[in-house]
Amino acid sequence: MASGRGAWLRWVSITVALCVAGCDPRHGDTLVFWTFGPEGEAVASLLPDFERTHPGIHVEVQQLPLSAAHQKLLTAIAGGTTPDMAQLGNTWLPELVELHALAPLQQHVDATQTVVAPDYFASIWATNISGGQLYGIPWYVDTRLLFYRIDLLKQAGFDAPPRDWSEWRRMLAALSHPERKVYGILLPTNEYEQLLSLALQQPDPLLRDDDSRGNFESAGFRRALAFYVDTFRLQQAPAVTNVEVGNPWDEFGRGVYAFYFSGPWNVAEFRKRLPASEQGDWATASLPGPDGPGAGLAGGASLVVFRASKHQHEAWALVEFLSQPKVQQRFYQLTGDMPPRRSSWNSPLLQNDAAMHAFRDQLERVKPTPAVPEWERIAVMMQQVAARAVAGELTVEQAAAEMDRRADIILAKRRSLLEARQ
Repeated sequence: MASGRGAWLRWVSITVALCVAGCDPRHGDTLVFWTFGPEGEAVASLLPDFERTHPGIHVEVQQLPLSAAHQKLLTAIAGGTTPDMAQLGNTWLPELVELHALAPLQQHVDATQTVVAPDYFASIWATNISGGQLYGIPWYVDTRLLFYRIDLLKQAGFDAPPRDWSEWRRMLAALSHPERKVYGILLPTNEYEQLLSLALQQPDPLLRDDDSRGNFESAGFRRALAFYVDTFRLQQAPAVTNVEVGNPWDEFGRGVYAFYFSGPWNVAEFRKRLPASEQGDWATASLPGPDGPGAGLAGGASLVVFRASKHQHEAWALVEFLSQPKVQQRFYQLTGDMPPRRSSWNSPLLQNDAAMHAFRDQLERVKPTPAVPEWERIAVMMQQVAARAVAGELTVEQAAAEMDRRADIILAKRRSLLEARQ
């Protein structure tokens, strides 16, 4: 009798718990939003304003570690457990489009006055288009440019940062003293963004034949690779990986490097790590190109809505909210992530920050990487082969041929699919 009563009570408890979960008025309207990295904490502080103006929508932000994000996404897609929306690195977007995981968004853009495509940096917007369809809305942007020591350049006889590669090479030569372990620039040999930025400045595409084969033996890429490799050969950069660099901010402050090729997060890092007496000694400059101002890498993250979501309307409402210039300005203040809309840069916080002016200029000349799911594998491979050229194991011509050979292997499945469609 006692045992039967206990079982009955447990059954009632479970039934009530299920009813409460299923009958919660917010349960069916909860919008699940996956973020990767510190952006999750920042966006959570913006959501009270959104929920106040959208009282029927409750947002649940799930913050996942960036190191596990890619696998988590693929697992969720395979298992049919995707969130309603997510933050997505723009180089990941083609892969998820290929898996038919993302909802197209152009119809929402056509019906809104909040997300205005011409207000976005054109190449950043382009990273969200695959197969002629729009699948993401830029949330924040990223690119790489030069941090440089104003005082060291002046001591070497230069009053302004370089405007083209020949001027840059002269500066690197004047600023490098390898016998004292002083170099013109830091280019970690296990980071592909620096070489990729130089390659994007060329007229030749990185892939050819409908992005089904490598194009690294093109004249443009070989020119970029030669400039990159020569920087090490001439001892104007040390051949070290980023794990071998002790403290790049301290070494930059001590004059070990006159140039640092990096992204916007380092503006805050240099201000935090360098003493007040050195804050006037550094600045930022947009990238020099082969023959004048150069292009840069179009990086960043976008907001995407999953095809399987039952709350696509609510997800789009949150995308609209996070796309407002005033909200993007608040997000920048919280994270330092640069806004993707030109009008969002009208904030005094950005306009009055001299270090950000070069980034604003560079964003008008960024270029997207090839929109294929295999691109990140190809970029990592490119840098691995380039490191062999830096070490003297391969000539520039041999390295370019090896990159093409490996890229063609990586893209074999893409070629077969293209042939089947034809």
